Amino acid sequence: MTTTATRPQVPFFDYPHVFTSKESELIELIKDVGRRGAFILQADLENFELGLQTYTQAKHALGVANGTDALILALRAAGIGPGDEVIFCTHTYVATAAAIHFVGATPIPVDCGPDHMMAPAMVAAAVTSNTRAIMPTQLNGRTCDMDALQVIADEYQLLIIEDAAQALGSRFKGRCAGTFGIAGTISFYPAKTLGCLGDGGAILTSDDDMLDTMYQLRDHGRNQAGEMVSWGLNSRLDNLQAAILNVKLRDYDDDVRRRREVASLYQAHLENVIELVLPPAPESESDHFDVYQNYEIEAACRDELRAFLKDNGIGTLVQWGGQLVHQFPALGFQVSLPFAENMMSRALMLPMNTSVSDDDVIYVCEMIRKFYGS
Repeated sequence: MTTTATRPQVPFFDYPHVFTSKESELIELIKDVGRRGAFILQADLENFELGLQTYTQAKHALGVANGTDALILALRAAGIGPGDEVIFCTHTYVATAAAIHFVGATPIPVDCGPDHMMAPAMVAAAVTSNTRAIMPTQLNGRTCDMDALQVIADEYQLLIIEDAAQALGSRFKGRCAGTFGIAGTISFYPAKTLGCLGDGGAILTSDDDMLDTMYQLRDHGRNQAGEMVSWGLNSRLDNLQAAILNVKLRDYDDDVRRRREVASLYQAHLENVIELVLPPAPESESDHFDVYQNYEIEAACRDELRAFLKDNGIGTLVQWGGQLVHQFPALGFQVSLPFAENMMSRALMLPMNTSVSDDDVIYVCEMIRKFYGS
């Protein structure tokens, strides 16, 4: 009797793995938090904030409800508002620009460079008399050239507020993403490198005044002594999610190490495929330590490749539906950013997370090479 080999299945992201990888420990943790009735602004949150401070070497860390709130609170605490312009890179999630919009400022999109990150030269060209801040997105687990951006910020007396939602642990010249500007923001959405079981976010800062203002904004205007001193919002990181993140932060370096191993495997098996442009490999640039939140390639015949991989059980993703922020007509941008537009027409993300095995990665690479006849 002849049997047919089962075709491997490699999902783009295995959401159940976020829970099942630590299922027993998380169930006990949930029971513990529930039995203590420790749901809002409890010790688990304080412990996580301290752990995040230690990990990133930021002076302060503040847990908030999600990454978008983190951006809005940071912008508001920095005094950004109506009449101000904030420069951001169009190769980002729309939340980056939305945060600028919802504090009343004007988002100004600029192009990216070959590494898919904010291009400093494009930032300098976009500065006007109304520019108040630069908001670099530390994208795909990589940190921008922060030296070049700081030179521009210093020259024009601009603030830097980092959208480091995808870059916890990423470093530029040994310094963690989120710690370069007056504030940096992190997301703990389940698919992030450090993900909780729902929404979650944090703000990093070394500025005491920023911390005080953001603390009030996240908790109805109450200061750290519990006194009502201003108008505020409600954007507290749930204590249960903080407890879950505490557990995951403990092993986070192992997760990052695994992601870098996966990136090295992709590099080894795909570097000679001339139809592809790969992200920088681990250890290829001494200034950068990338944590590989995503593995975003550029591919010839991208849509055909994606369909072929799907037919062979491999999940991929075209980030944000293939549209850059400035390309959404409803948002009203009237600008052409040619490098990013060309790049996005070729961009494709391959499976990159701690649930993929070496065999999974090798299979993905074999199918890609087969598609191109390599």
